[in-house]
Amino acid sequence: MIIPAFDLIDGKAVRLYQGNYCHQKNYDINLYESLEQYALKGVKLIHLVDLDGAKNSKNRQLELLKKILSYTNIPIQIGGGIRNAKDIEILLNLGAKRVVIGSSAIINKDEVKEWLNNYGSDAIVLALDIHITNNSKKEIYINGWQKKTNYSLEEIIQYFFSSQLKHVLCTDISKDGTLLGPNIKLYLEIVKSFKDIEFQASGGVSALQDIISLKKTGVQNVIVGRSLLEKKFTIEEALQCWQNE
Repeated sequence: MIIPAFDLIDGKAVRLYQGNYCHQKNYDINLYESLEQYALKGVKLIHLVDLDGAKNSKNRQLELLKKILSYTNIPIQIGGGIRNAKDIEILLNLGAKRVVIGSSAIINKDEVKEWLNNYGSDAIVLALDIHITNNSKKEIYINGWQKKTNYSLEEIIQYFFSSQLKHVLCTDISKDGTLLGPNIKLYLEIVKSFKDIEFQASGGVSALQDIISLKKTGVQNVIVGRSLLEKKFTIEEALQCWQNE
């Protein structure tokens, strides 16, 4: 599945270069018109990130998210500073298809296990952001990629597997927002290791060939952000490319 992505700051679509708020690029698009077009073209899921909420949970753009969710019938998964069960319930009650859990999956592992059990494996996506070391360890970073943890990607997936973890959004930090191409080797490895996980590949997609290459790794989903915003290809081309492979 091709999943178009929008990162939102103060109601505007933006992209951050490798998660850095100081390297922010604004896009002059009408989000609602984009959603209308995506619905007409057959998009099955949208990925939204509330970057204001990610930076400070008190600044979550709830009114905007409510408006977006009521505007479109396309299922939407939402991330950005989700730190407790109340945050999850608010977004699910507003109509979000899924909530995306990032840093909390590392900081509050036991609590996140409870969330998976309580809300169901289809309501939770774990967003695991990694840096690959020289010895090929997939180190997880949290807090907007500012803090390295002692956990590997494999350790965390294994930890939550007993709670019927299903959806994992995996981003290679070095690729995100760069348009330099995705880390194909990474997705080949993790798809082979965790056959029951539905992975969402994120970071680096810049051309239709990247989509073809990712499909061949076995990942079920590809998140596409900057390349759609900058018209590197159209959503029709991306969807057709995915279906034809």
